[in-house]
Amino acid sequence: MQLPEPLVADLDRLLGTAQSEQRMPSVSACVFRDGDVVWQRSLGFADVASGRLATPDDVYRIGSITKTFTAVLIMQSVAEGRIDLDAPLRSYLPEAPVGPTIRMALSHTSGVQREPPGEIWETMKPPSREELIAGLEDAEQVLRPGEQWHYSNLVFALLGEVLMRVSGEPYADVLQRRILDPLGLRRTSLTPVDPKASPYFVDPYTDAVHDEADPEVTESTGAAGWLWSNPGDLACWGAFLADGHEAVLAKAELDRMARVQVMVDETRWSLGWGLGLELYRRGDRVFAGHGGAMPGMLAGLVVHRAERTGAAVLTNTGAEAKPEALALDLATAALDALPRTPEPWRPGEPVPVELEGVLGLWWTEGEQIVLSLHGGRFQADLVNGAPGRKVSWFEPAGPDRWRVVEGRERGELLRAVRDETGAVAKLYFVTYPLTREPSSFA
Repeated sequence: MQLPEPLVADLDRLLGTAQSEQRMPSVSACVFRDGDVVWQRSLGFADVASGRLATPDDVYRIGSITKTFTAVLIMQSVAEGRIDLDAPLRSYLPEAPVGPTIRMALSHTSGVQREPPGEIWETMKPPSREELIAGLEDAEQVLRPGEQWHYSNLVFALLGEVLMRVSGEPYADVLQRRILDPLGLRRTSLTPVDPKASPYFVDPYTDAVHDEADPEVTESTGAAGWLWSNPGDLACWGAFLADGHEAVLAKAELDRMARVQVMVDETRWSLGWGLGLELYRRGDRVFAGHGGAMPGMLAGLVVHRAERTGAAVLTNTGAEAKPEALALDLATAALDALPRTPEPWRPGEPVPVELEGVLGLWWTEGEQIVLSLHGGRFQADLVNGAPGRKVSWFEPAGPDRWRVVEGRERGELLRAVRDETGAVAKLYFVTYPLTREPSSFA
């Protein structure tokens, strides 16, 4: 896809400005759309001492973006019936704290303390699997389960342990077999393969950079934030989060992951959490993705799933840089400059027999509801309803019955009542009567 020159210039400016103002030794970024990388740039030094410039092939630690991979592995087991999303974490890990469910663990509402007990961010020695489990005796339940959002690396490490116990395989093997190989993510791994960027701490008062710690991965913590990757692989991963993949996870399961479970900033409603996915609101758009932070490296990945457009940003500084914000800026610029042309309208098939007499205008509680069939989908539109909360989409649920599978009143039932001639006389939606003429409850 050939981008318009003004958009290319805008993306270049955004990246260059961020690299300069946020003092990133290097930054590597891309914008992707419809499964393809449409813009990619790398600026600065992957290794300052040698003077080696960053390239798109360089891998960086992606930190907690790893959690999105772990969440997909969990949801694979949910889809296969091996894990119950609403079962207690203890069902699969008896040593886990009492109370939190798998859903709470994925959405960071477990209430369990943020980090494994100990001072691992001082010693830079993460615990072994045995040490992680033994340390649970000292782990605090800092909030009541399900009460509110509270980020926990410890809980995602426990989800990694759940995966290993359910599968009987090391985390790295499950990840390779069930995600990396099927999607062809050849530059994503728990241990880096050259070329790789070097991690740095940028001095806040001078322009000096200092080598940062480079901790080793362990089985116990790998699931929480230890992957390395490059922008191209993250673009592929972002495209998967939008579309799904038959060999990894269906789009319908990813739709579940991208539904809001909890709001993080309850006063602004600009950041929420799904099942392992961060949800960012920019204006009228909601992006799914995640940020990542490790010593000397920061990362951000966002994708607007409906528009199949997103951005990935990687940098080798652990301070000042804001890769998530930059990824949102890049993706937003692309969306603003590349509006979709609607698909041409085409005549559809005749109305199915089961919907004869059902379509058209109905009344309930003095409100108008229009039932229609467009693009092969049966839907109800609440006339003058609030934007984003006015349309319901149905699927058949038996004779003269349809269930809302998406949109307003999801899960509720629409049913038809016929007269002695077989004609539709009345409808009930969410148990409220629908009539062809306005009427009172009486």
